Amino acid sequence: MPVLGPRVEAEAKRTAHVLAGVATHGRPVERTAALRQAAAVAGELVAALSALAPAVAGEDVPAESTSQSYFRVREVELSDQQAALHGALVIHRGLEDLCDAPLSGADLALEVAGMRQSVLDLTGAVPGADPESVPAVAVPEAGAGPSLESTWSARWLIGHQVHVLFNVCAAVAVADAARQLRHGDGDAALLRLADATGYVRGFPAAMNHASTIPTDYYMAAIRQTMAPPSTDIPLSGRQHRGYKLFRSAMKDLLSVVPDSYEELAARAPELAEARGALLEADIVDAERHITLAYSMVHLRRSIAQRSDGPDNAVAELRLMRHRRAAQYARLIRFGDHYIADAVADLRHS
Repeated sequence: MPVLGPRVEAEAKRTAHVLAGVATHGRPVERTAALRQAAAVAGELVAALSALAPAVAGEDVPAESTSQSYFRVREVELSDQQAALHGALVIHRGLEDLCDAPLSGADLALEVAGMRQSVLDLTGAVPGADPESVPAVAVPEAGAGPSLESTWSARWLIGHQVHVLFNVCAAVAVADAARQLRHGDGDAALLRLADATGYVRGFPAAMNHASTIPTDYYMAAIRQTMAPPSTDIPLSGRQHRGYKLFRSAMKDLLSVVPDSYEELAARAPELAEARGALLEADIVDAERHITLAYSMVHLRRSIAQRSDGPDNAVAELRLMRHRRAAQYARLIRFGDHYIADAVADLRHS
């Protein structure tokens, strides 16, 4: 558990409290004001963490892949303070952009919840019982910003960076739960499974945040920057190492609790429900990726699609969803047994 001092703890608690109170479904003026307050408070958390040590200069760290270079993401061993600082920087930038991003209230609630849990996990803070003791932070007036096109291009990166943060935090939470289950600490495992579920529910929200840009602008100005000759290779989600960490952690979790839903519910009903909630969120993430891709590229092929793959990006993502649903069918209460049976028949044909 990180121990970063009283100032960081106080600012983390304040940030968590403000994020919990964001008016995600309020009127536009109310919602924007709440997000500006949250961004200002997150900025104070960044300042408190920066006072301990400056952030690592990410551009000085060699990128390990074209994807890392493009999305301004790096992977390196960090101290607790540096991990918290870089996570807080991602959250701060995300909140500043959300002040103007036309994200739905439902997705905003999921993304803000993931940000709040990230603050708690990265700083080791425990939410205070008396939020009234937390003073307010002055919110700067909104000034003249960059052009819409610059904002849209930046948003594409900012939303993806929030998504990467959620991936890594979810991977850690799932790994913690698996380890606790191996050690027989069921109560602690349930808490971490709930944390992981919150992050996974935030996956599609962060992706939708990145995609709150006009489709025409995406097709004309952004999509081409993720494929040759702009990049060495076409970019795809398969290249995100944070997501690979999460998928590996999920595989390990299911090796610890491989029981069917009925078997697990008979001996540990709370664990069956917690595991089920996580797996359902994972399926929904795949389903929402399909609809997001359809809204952005319609029936075009993926830029990273293999020549022997399905006809278009949506079809490929749909296959991924079906494979995941088939794998989880026996593990969740309302499994997609039609797809599971179809996949089984194909394997035996």
